[in-house]
Amino acid sequence: MADFFTSTHRAKWIFSPQQLVEKYRAANQRAKQILEKSGATLMEVDVDGSLSYPEAQMTAKDNAEKHSRTKPLSIEEEQCIRVFYENKLQEVCNNFHFPHKIQATALIYFKRFYLQWSVMEHQPKNIMLTCIYAACKIEENHVSAEELGKGISQDHQMILNNEMIVYQSLEFDLIVYAPYRSVEGFINDMEEFCNAGDDQLQMLKNLQDTARLEVDKMMLTDAPLLFPPGQLALAALRNSNAFHKVLDFDSYLSSIFSRQNSMHTMSELFESLNEIDSWVRKYKVPSEKELKHINRKLKSCWGLSSHDEGKKREKKSKHKSKKSSNEAQNVPSLV
Repeated sequence: MADFFTSTHRAKWIFSPQQLVEKYRAANQRAKQILEKSGATLMEVDVDGSLSYPEAQMTAKDNAEKHSRTKPLSIEEEQCIRVFYENKLQEVCNNFHFPHKIQATALIYFKRFYLQWSVMEHQPKNIMLTCIYAACKIEENHVSAEELGKGISQDHQMILNNEMIVYQSLEFDLIVYAPYRSVEGFINDMEEFCNAGDDQLQMLKNLQDTARLEVDKMMLTDAPLLFPPGQLALAALRNSNAFHKVLDFDSYLSSIFSRQNSMHTMSELFESLNEIDSWVRKYKVPSEKELKHINRKLKSCWGLSSHDEGKKREKKSKHKSKKSSNEAQNVPSLV
């Protein structure tokens, strides 16, 4: 595999904060315009990847009444929905006992997809599951769509229908570089730096385990779209080392700079690590109350009326008694 420096990940998928804002704004604005024009935003996706927006089929009076009720999601509300599903993505991957690499790849696919689209245009639940399926493929941890769908009581055909639009939205750049591999590489390097004996090897193992948990937090923020995986890994290791106190971290960073021809200065690196920490600190999971309110708005944008939802709930309730309590507990809660 080519290294990160020559990858499409580095060339095309690392952005400035302003570029991210502009991409989120553009997708949100497009969905708002579709809502104004058609009264609904949810796109239909065929198995070949072809897309179609809902056709405007309302009279002028119906249209005016619909628009008076239906309000588009704000950029901030879209972020809340993405945050919810990124957490669910981690939960699903953990339930399937997938390796961290699959979880990280699926998360980055999901994040990249919603740089191109609004959650008002594509259902995040469907895209989340399709991203997991795609990540399993690219990371050679083969799981069929049927197996994935069955594991969480979802129709696998939905995954297959969305597969092509996910690849197209990723511009077929399917190789991603996750920080977990970089953490492992730095730990191996630290062993040599410390001239580690048996006791210190165990301390470095503890350092690595805690750093992985730190990376898990970072992967839920926008940091993977803003910083290279090596910097994310160093930020995770620095935080882990602050807890375990295994080595003089500043001296270790200096040793890296002495051995490499870096394009950045030490002060620039520290600034990046501090910014990554800032993204983790300001990360916020929306409350259940917030999510319910946003979800009602989102379903209205999709064109799902309360009557439609009522019929779905009634249909589900007829079959609920047939499911065991254990089976119900294994199904992740999805908005």
